[in-house]
Amino acid sequence: MIDHPTSGIDETVHQRHRLGILTISAEAERAEFGYLREALDLTPGNLSRHLTVLEEAGLVNVEKGYEGRRPRTWVRITREGRTALAAELDLLAALVRQHAVVARRTRTKGHSDNGSAASQLAGETDEPEPTDGTTNGDGTASYNGSPPAT
Repeated sequence: MIDHPTSGIDETVHQRHRLGILTISAEAERAEFGYLREALDLTPGNLSRHLTVLEEAGLVNVEKGYEGRRPRTWVRITREGRTALAAELDLLAALVRQHAVVARRTRTKGHSDNGSAASQLAGETDEPEPTDGTTNGDGTASYNGSPPAT
């Protein structure tokens, strides 16, 4: 099996609204339900469902109480939630770094004087393929578990 950074994505954390809940709650001591609903443009029912998933995974605590006479719901990220969020952000950062290297290499190849423009678009150049484990001789990608060398 190929070990690519995306294989480490935790779907519970990665889903965009749940990632938003975790990042917002990590920035504050606690986040109020209404604020999360507005910031993430969710219906109350959708936000409640995402909070249930995160709470069942142990990533947030949901507290209900009152502020004056008004009922309120607050969300606090747990230690496990902070760890999962940090792991997700590290993984995404590694993926961005890897892609930046590949994009830089692609831009450099596209500006070389080797071959015709059509063959360059097709990925055919007179340059040898890199031997750092990022591409096979046929131009397909492979991943050796570490970011490609620059």
